[in-house]
Amino acid sequence: MNEQNSVDDTNTDSIEETTLDAQAQGETSSKKKKPMAFNFWGGFSTVLAAAFIVATLFTLWTPGSLVESSLEARMAQMLESASGEGEISFESTPNLEEHMTWENIGIVAGHYGSDSGAVCANNVTEAELNLEIATLVQKSLTEMGYEVDLLQEFDSRLWGYQAAALVSIHLDSCEYINDLATGYKVASALSAQNVADSQRLTQCLSERYGAVTGLPYHAGSVTDDMTYYHAFNEIDPRTNAVIIEAGFMNMDYRFITEETDRVAEGIVAGLLCYLNEEPLQPALNP
Repeated sequence: MNEQNSVDDTNTDSIEETTLDAQAQGETSSKKKKPMAFNFWGGFSTVLAAAFIVATLFTLWTPGSLVESSLEARMAQMLESASGEGEISFESTPNLEEHMTWENIGIVAGHYGSDSGAVCANNVTEAELNLEIATLVQKSLTEMGYEVDLLQEFDSRLWGYQAAALVSIHLDSCEYINDLATGYKVASALSAQNVADSQRLTQCLSERYGAVTGLPYHAGSVTDDMTYYHAFNEIDPRTNAVIIEAGFMNMDYRFITEETDRVAEGIVAGLLCYLNEEPLQPALNP
């Protein structure tokens, strides 16, 4: 019986030890599986770092057709832009020899299409006489085979106008000034690009007009309205142009109205002198 009790005690102690070991292992396992506390800022930093890496890789690996951020693409664009600007600048540079190919001639009928100009006591206006002279000049040159543009005073075609030569025809006052107020005068733009050609056109018209009409050159009466004539600043700077006051509408009135064809002939002769490079009197200094 005592042996039986000893066996029972021994079995009881083994069961208790087994139970305690199981409890200890459970507690240990429970401790190992306990979750760690969440750190918000640590997680946020991790997300930002991951996003930055992904964005960087995307930019580097994205084809040029989607993101043209590569150095080569930017340099190519800059070179193309610079090349385009250079071509435009080159094409817009005036060719000083190009005017030699212009075959048309411009004739401006002073005040035509704008105002009457000077008005005489008999109501004859400068504008109508200028137009009559200009029309005769156009007709004569056209019959010789030239292309002639008859222009109004403020003709829209004057802006950038290109021609072998341009002449604006005007007449002087109807009012009596004195017995010396007779004759004609010619002026060119003070800012002419080709000074030599401009002076030659002025000299040709001055010399030939006087020879054909017999009118004197009225020296010393060229005004700012002539040298700063508006059309000089409107036409192509390579177009040589002059303005002529073909006579006074007082002392020269009869000649202008009765021998208008000679007035036109004198202007035509001056243009032909210039266009054909005819010789001039070197001493002429109008």
